[in-house]
Amino acid sequence: MSPVQTQKRLITNMKKLSKEDLSRFTRHFSLSEVGHEGQVRLKNSRVLVIGAGGLGSPLLIYLAAAGIGKIGIVDNDTVSISNLQRQVLYSSAEIGSKKVEVASRRLYGLYPEIEIETYDMRLDEANAEDLMRHYHVVADCTDNYRTRELIGRVSARLKIPLVFASVLNYEGQVTVFNYRGGPSYDSLYPQVPKDGIYNENEIGLLGVLPGIAGTLQANEIIKIISGYGKVISGSLLVFNISDNRFNLFRIP
Repeated sequence: MSPVQTQKRLITNMKKLSKEDLSRFTRHFSLSEVGHEGQVRLKNSRVLVIGAGGLGSPLLIYLAAAGIGKIGIVDNDTVSISNLQRQVLYSSAEIGSKKVEVASRRLYGLYPEIEIETYDMRLDEANAEDLMRHYHVVADCTDNYRTRELIGRVSARLKIPLVFASVLNYEGQVTVFNYRGGPSYDSLYPQVPKDGIYNENEIGLLGVLPGIAGTLQANEIIKIISGYGKVISGSLLVFNISDNRFNLFRIP
């Protein structure tokens, strides 16, 4: 089932563009591959973002700004001072606040017509499928190998496109799984690493890196939904910001 078919299956009442939308998205209308029809698809789409940290912050901002109709946010963390180096959704005044609550307020400020569903919880075996089945696209913005495997497994079973990214030090990776018969997560990562998890507070990470990766994720989601461009299904984009190398590697 293609993303457009999945979208039609999940939409019960097609939303039309409002008068404000017609003014807000004029630059999209000028793009022949997006246009009015692509913007309607964006407004009627549902995207689940798992993780509202370094990757999730820019991703959420650009999805809301693009006019995504509904965004689900899964995160049970609070804002800490060490987050602010890279998690651009939050400010010093919001330290100690729930990330999903702060993110929700920020996104409504960007696009008042958006619908936000917040899930102040950790994703696990008991809730993953029930959460994902209501969305057209899932974005993996986590840093936990076991959770990534769970997201990959469940999204493949439900045949939902999964937009994946990971970052470490100066290097990032981005790809799309489960897209039009393309590879799934276990094609690239057949086994969970033995350590199971790494703590982002214990590794080096330049703040702009997840910003770049999260923005690339947003671009792939907009491609999948609106129909513009070439989705990077079947390939892994690997980039290094220390020397500006960007390479695409085929996923077997």
